[in-house]
Amino acid sequence: MNEKNPGGLEPFEICSIRPPTENSSLTFRLTRNCYWNKCAFCPVYKMGARFSRRSLDEIRRDIDRARQLDDWMLAGGIGMNGYTRADYGKLPGLAEEIRRTGRKAHHEARTQKAAAEIPEDVDPRLAWFISWFNDQPSLEDSLAHLLSWRMAGGETCFLGDADGLILKPEFLATVLGEIKSRFPSLQRFTVYGRTRTAARQRSLADLRSMAAAGLNRVHFGIESGSDQVLAFVNKGECSADHIEGCLKTKEAGLSCSVYIMPGLGGTARSEEHALETARVINAAAPDFVRLRTLEIFPQTPLEQAVKEGSFTECPEEQVVRELRILISRIDAETELLSDSASNLLDLYGKLPHDRSRLLKIIDGYLDLPEQSKRIFSLHARLRSFLGQYGGLPEDLYEILSPYARDGELDMSRCPNDTLEGITRTIRSRLMP
Repeated sequence: MNEKNPGGLEPFEICSIRPPTENSSLTFRLTRNCYWNKCAFCPVYKMGARFSRRSLDEIRRDIDRARQLDDWMLAGGIGMNGYTRADYGKLPGLAEEIRRTGRKAHHEARTQKAAAEIPEDVDPRLAWFISWFNDQPSLEDSLAHLLSWRMAGGETCFLGDADGLILKPEFLATVLGEIKSRFPSLQRFTVYGRTRTAARQRSLADLRSMAAAGLNRVHFGIESGSDQVLAFVNKGECSADHIEGCLKTKEAGLSCSVYIMPGLGGTARSEEHALETARVINAAAPDFVRLRTLEIFPQTPLEQAVKEGSFTECPEEQVVRELRILISRIDAETELLSDSASNLLDLYGKLPHDRSRLLKIIDGYLDLPEQSKRIFSLHARLRSFLGQYGGLPEDLYEILSPYARDGELDMSRCPNDTLEGITRTIRSRLMP
């Protein structure tokens, strides 16, 4: 690339949906969207997005674009003496220089128009969620993505979208080789996967080939170990898939990280959901168990089930009691992480070693008076919101401002219904 003529530079596609541990990873889309896309609880890909596989040429083009933009940032003085948050202020100027030199304004207008096309009849809460799903990033988005990755150390890469294990090992190996040749600082490569794919579609030899090519970890959303719960939410997998898929993945030399969803059984299957999930974890022994508490999103099949009366959402205290059962029953050696903004309690530790400490945290919450539980929930979700977005939008600020005292929130006199309504509003905007 001629550093004096950056007009050929363009954005590259970014994986908007990725594990929390990959928030600061470099990402490339090998597929677009989700071919299953039937899970009752999931709001992602429900607004007309279609699944597609990307060609090797498309992926190579994005890798090249990312490399060129990364080089252009360095040429523009970003990263010369280390990467800092102050560098974000330089990105709009760099993007404008690229547009001006290449006369790409028409491309940017088209991109921004596509990103903003949200139907008017969409529930405002879902519109908020969709607004963070960036299917066609701008130059600024791509530059910010690279800067975030560089600031985090520049060593991790996530390959999306929904199930990287459907790709043939040879294809994945070629892609990994291309990325590593262009970004040699990368040390860890991860994908989302479905346990059914690992159990039934990929052979052990396939998975070993992926590991040999440089893939390090697979993130599985198992959600539940209960076959009844999995069938009700139309997961398309069963507990046997979960166990076999995880065991095969580990045997192939890949790290296995699973997500479970407290609350997914509803009030009717709460205990069964906890007990069966513990059973599956004990049998599969994944390296990591990550908590992602159920949030019922608008215009999803699960919300419709609530309206029809076939599903009743668990109160927060019941969800916490589920976690108590789960942690009490897990005997496999695994690491438990509460790394989702949807969670109420910070539960981090190694099981079974840290069981007593984790149960003490849970019991501390359960022993609180009812009003204190509500206030605890508000503050926990508010911290998550501020951590995720960095500040409050105007509408949330107005809702909370009547309860501000000397820079602190005093919710002690807030009516219960109002308190729970504010908490629900904040929860509905958290990215899980």
